[in-house]
Amino acid sequence: MAKIVGGIVTSHVPAIGRAIAGGLQEDAYWKPFFDGFPPVQKWLNEVKPDVAVVIYNDHGLNFFLDKMPTFSVGAAESYSNADEGWGIPTLPAFPGNLDLSWHLIESLVDKEFDITTCQEMLVDHAFTLPMKLLWPNAGEAWPVRTVPVCINTVQHPLPSAKRCFKLGQAIGEAVRSWDDDARVVIIGTGGLSHQLDGERAGFINKDFDLKFMDSLVTDPAWATQYSVEDLVDFTGTQGIELLMWIAARAAMGGVEQVKKLHSNYHIPISNTAAGLMLFENVE
Repeated sequence: MAKIVGGIVTSHVPAIGRAIAGGLQEDAYWKPFFDGFPPVQKWLNEVKPDVAVVIYNDHGLNFFLDKMPTFSVGAAESYSNADEGWGIPTLPAFPGNLDLSWHLIESLVDKEFDITTCQEMLVDHAFTLPMKLLWPNAGEAWPVRTVPVCINTVQHPLPSAKRCFKLGQAIGEAVRSWDDDARVVIIGTGGLSHQLDGERAGFINKDFDLKFMDSLVTDPAWATQYSVEDLVDFTGTQGIELLMWIAARAAMGGVEQVKKLHSNYHIPISNTAAGLMLFENVE
């Protein structure tokens, strides 16, 4: 059976793409952010996962307001990205893993999750930038196959934190029941606190961010006590992207199965609180 070797949760701010393209990793503004990644890159190089299940949110590249599935899973041979107008470099296509994709889809439907199956799927900066941050020297060949899992955080009604936690648990169960000896890493992207428009534009809540990050170590279900409205109040309109962190952490397993190896938190990056955490499974 497949094994979950660990998980990573990280921010996916579009401006990161420009910083990478411009070689700004040592720039004073960007250095505290990029300095968080070498320990994670080292761990990936040592552990060498075969597959990455990437839980993220689409920003209008693949889905738009007229068609916005709550949960969707990619089932394609590969996934390409396109420039959304932010100056993000177009990267080589990401190879998929059809066997795991269909196993995951069938398992989630069996657990009564209504999944949109995408046999053609584009991926945006929420997927591509974390991949580039984690494997910066991948070149033309990514070292892992991928399975995109997309959660709606754009068009209300949004799924609750409790529902996303249960989705993550179901993803973890599905991966562990996959009849393959692959080593799988779970990646969740988004957030942390930020709001890009309205009266609270520029809003960041460091206290809540740090409490939330700590909860992923000590009590992964902690944030599920809050409604979507509560979480937007705590973190800003776009801060609700922490739903992907919740699902990814739930997929990794319980407190006794997972240990934190590394974390980083830095503000601001393009008016966003940027977080990073690395977990290793000890089961």
